[in-house]
Order: sequence, then C-alpha cells, then structure tokens
Amino acid sequence: MRASRLLAILILLQNRGRLTAEALAGEFEVSERTIYRDIDALSAAGVPVYGDRGPGGGFALLGGYRTRLTGLADDEAAALALAGVPSAAEAAGFGAALRDAFGKLFAALPGEGGARAEAASGRFHVDPLDWYRGATPSPLLPKLAQAVLHGRQIRIGYESWTSRSEWQLDPLGLILKAGEWYLAGHHGGRTTTFRVGAIEWLELQDDRFDPPAGFDLARWWRGAQAEFEARLFSTTARLRISPLGAQRLARLSPRGARAVASAAVGKGWREVVLAVEDSDHGARELLSLGAELEVIEPASLRMRVAQLAAGIAACHQGDAK
Repeated sequence: MRASRLLAILILLQNRGRLTAEALAGEFEVSERTIYRDIDALSAAGVPVYGDRGPGGGFALLGGYRTRLTGLADDEAAALALAGVPSAAEAAGFGAALRDAFGKLFAALPGEGGARAEAASGRFHVDPLDWYRGATPSPLLPKLAQAVLHGRQIRIGYESWTSRSEWQLDPLGLILKAGEWYLAGHHGGRTTTFRVGAIEWLELQDDRFDPPAGFDLARWWRGAQAEFEARLFSTTARLRISPLGAQRLARLSPRGARAVASAAVGKGWREVVLAVEDSDHGARELLSLGAELEVIEPASLRMRVAQLAAGIAACHQGDAK
C-alpha cells in the first residue's frame, strides 16, 4: 500500500508541480506526518524531491526530473473503462484506481502535455442521472465489480417484481443506464439482465469462468434493450393529436418522438401510431396530453382513457373539501 502511495505522490508532483504537505495528506487521506515520512522515503530512494517552508512553500521535484514508472495495475486499467464517468467509477469502487491511472497517463505524456491534459480533464463533467433523480444505492456494486473484473462466479439472492430467487452466475459485465446499474449474468447457456439494486446478497465463489466465445457486452446490451422494449410495448395505438399534442408527445419519450416523426406532416390534427405497454399503462401515459389527443384504437385503450378522465373530472367537481 505504501509503495503504491509513494509512486502516486511522485506522479502528482511531476504532474502538478509544487504541493504542500496538507494538500498531499488530503489527497491520500493520511496525516501530514505520514506525508513527511513518505517524502523522506522518496529522497532516500534517490528521487530529487525538496521542500520549502513558509507561505508558498511545499514539496517539488528538481527541474526536469521525470519518472518512467507508469505501468497500470489491474484495477487502474479496468477503471479507464469508466474514465468519462468518474462518479460511476467511485460507485463501482474504482475511484482511487481511476485517479492513479490518470496520474500515470498524464505523467507519461511528453513536455507540458501532462499538465495540459490534467487541466482539460477538470473542465468536462458527465452526469449520468436524469434531472430530479438520485442514484439508486448499490452497496454490493464494488464487490460485484471485482467479480466481473477477475472472472469469479457468484451466487446472489435476487428480488424481482414478482418473487425472490437465488442464482449461480457468471458475471459477464456491468452496464450503467440512466443512473441505474445492471448486471449481465450468464447461467445455463443464457445471458440475463439483473438490476444491481435488486440484488439482496452476494457471495463470491472460488470457481473462475471464461466468457462465452465472441461475447460482446455492448452488442449484447443493445439487443437486450431492443428485445425488452418490444416485449414491454406490445400494444399498437392509433391516435389523433393536435399540433401542440404532437410537440408534447415528442417530448414525452423517444417512442413518442419516433411516432411523431413517422406521421404525415400537416398543420392541423394528424394521426400517429404509438407503441404502448397495455391499455391501462398506455392510458395513464397518454392522459398527460389532456385534450390534445384522441385515441382511435384499440377500443380497450380508448375506453380506459375515458374511464380515467371521468374519474379525474368527478374528483374535481364542486368545491374542494
């Protein structure tokens, strides 16, 4: 652990120039006394590091000194897969590894390239969450990420929408979508999606596994999404919508945007075809468009919209109690 910290201190000094003991202690979450001991160890190893006391002081490397000890550890190499989403790296337990990996990459760049790259990295930020939404707590995610990284089988307790079950899985990969983590778990010749937040307990197994030949996580996920959406939105609705309704439907969801884009262009009301879950879910979704929409078919969806609208109207007749 200390050897890793010594190398990290060396790389930070190379990339950032002068740093105080207080700044280094905060970076590595150790005491300033520990930092002073680490600096002494670096000097004893022949690293030309010197310190100045007082305002504007701190530790720095003698001009021109550069380390070539920049190889990536396993966790650091894995963390680079989340390089664009530091918050996801933190959640998966790779936050420190990602910072160390970036430090080594910046240190390997010639001339002032490392300093410029580090400065640029602080000017861009990716937030994977939608507005008004927090991340789903996933305390088992770091342990699961290690199982994925090192190819270890797992046993999990899982709570689906309808039941609780136990699974023995080969964890092939993790996917972050709209702030929610999902696991691609292989079992019995089939790869299935598991929501990480619904995993109740996790046991690492001693057995190792190799992914199926030719398995590509990104390609599999695209296919799994398409299959899920086709299964979920299995009802086809024919609607008449006003120009304002078309604008609202397009903003409602990607499905709505595709439906509006596929409809005949016109200035007045137009017909669109929209995929919905079923009559009940579809009616609740379409009620947000109010009187800017009329359901033509199926009859079950038209009837359900009328029932819900009548119930809403009944609740709002007369003065509030």
